[in-house]
Amino acid sequence: MTLLFATSLIVLGTLTFVGFGPALAERWRRRQLRRAADPPPSAYDPGRERRAEVRARELLRSVVSAQEYSMYAELGFIAVNGGNGERGYAYLLYPHRPIVAYDTHSGDLLNEYCVAFPDRSEPSPRQRLPDADDVLAKWMSLRAGERELISVANMHVPGRQVDPGQVRRDLIRLREWRARRVDAVA
Repeated sequence: MTLLFATSLIVLGTLTFVGFGPALAERWRRRQLRRAADPPPSAYDPGRERRAEVRARELLRSVVSAQEYSMYAELGFIAVNGGNGERGYAYLLYPHRPIVAYDTHSGDLLNEYCVAFPDRSEPSPRQRLPDADDVLAKWMSLRAGERELISVANMHVPGRQVDPGQVRRDLIRLREWRARRVDAVA
């Protein structure tokens, strides 16, 4: 019985090798040729992200208003009025953090809207847009279709991902920043 079983395994293995061997060998050869043709991964470039951020800031400057760019450069976020600006709410756009909605009259925090804009331009373990590009993507999405963006975003109560105390401090900084700009113009 065991001799019959052993013989069957040998015959089955031989038939498998004869039937699938050439195809497997060809597949292995093609894989080796592809590996040889692919360029080796580039060495880590510590300045790459900095150069990307500089280019992203240049793009942000060319798209948003001078006031909004100045706000981003000085405060690290952009405030955008919601709706047509008369509805009494606005958004704070932080890099790589949720969009925070707030009441423009009372300063109360309304919601956090989680949206992500991954960098799909090249494969890398770290698929994250430069900070200015992330803010620009949120700004453009809000300007192009506020309702559509908000409808697909994951909505959370304030404080889920962004510290409400920090947002309140940022709203104070924003108010002071705007007051300085009005004083400078007058």
